[in-house]
Amino acid sequence: MAQPKSSSQAQGLMFALAGYMLLSMGDAIVKSMAMLWPGTAVAALRYAFGAAGLGGLLLVREGRDAFRVGHAAVHWARALAVSFSAVCFFLGVRFMPLGDATAIAFVMPMMTALLSAFFLKERVTHVTIVASLVAFLGVLVVLRPNLLDIGLAALLPLGSALGMACLILLNRKVAGTASILAMQFIIALYATPILVLFALLGHVSGIEAMHVGWPTDSVIVRCAIVAVSASIAHGLIFMATTRASAATIAPMTYAQLLVAMTISALVFDHPPDLASLGGSALIVAAGLYLWRNTQPATP
Repeated sequence: MAQPKSSSQAQGLMFALAGYMLLSMGDAIVKSMAMLWPGTAVAALRYAFGAAGLGGLLLVREGRDAFRVGHAAVHWARALAVSFSAVCFFLGVRFMPLGDATAIAFVMPMMTALLSAFFLKERVTHVTIVASLVAFLGVLVVLRPNLLDIGLAALLPLGSALGMACLILLNRKVAGTASILAMQFIIALYATPILVLFALLGHVSGIEAMHVGWPTDSVIVRCAIVAVSASIAHGLIFMATTRASAATIAPMTYAQLLVAMTISALVFDHPPDLASLGGSALIVAAGLYLWRNTQPATP
């Protein structure tokens, strides 16, 4: 017997909430390694674990044919975008509170809309303009104290948002060409050598904080946990979309910000100040405004 629509949507919302909360927990683990190993190396090992695990799962579930994925150039571009995003975020949380870095990264939907207009020639609506202006005002509010404290490193989460926005645009070019699991595997596989290159460049840069020594067992285990938790989180979010529409679960992404702020305060002793709360509220409001005004009208 089919489930009632309300029950199915409730399950979708719960799956999405669990997925986004799990992503924040993974980010917290990344921050816990910030002083133990360079963010570039953490990202490389995390994606290497992800590629190995997803590859094994793909082989078991879909067989060898699932590894024959075309559009290699687009997938390399996707991998470069996600690698850039990961490095920017992993380095960003080294210098600034987790909640602030997460809040700034949430300008991604507005960046995606603007990039769509620039690269895909999609029409820029007044909704996109208003949402973008409000979001970037929120970013300025969050950034100001961080720029004063740590300098230009405070801009790193903006780079993370830019990378994810580019990834979303590139995903459109290969949508439907392979299963969700295969798409996850291929981006992890391609991102791994790119991130290894980033780590090597950091290692030879002469910057002490970027020197890549042999990781401790604790760092290796934590990288593996982040890889597993991220894969589970994305799986939960995908399961959510099979029970409720993407439009219904989209606002649940902001649970990730609330969890990040809570962890930042309780675990890392970085409670959000008024600037962080005010700027984050503006960014969330802009995202919700953009989401609400870009949904198709219901008949």
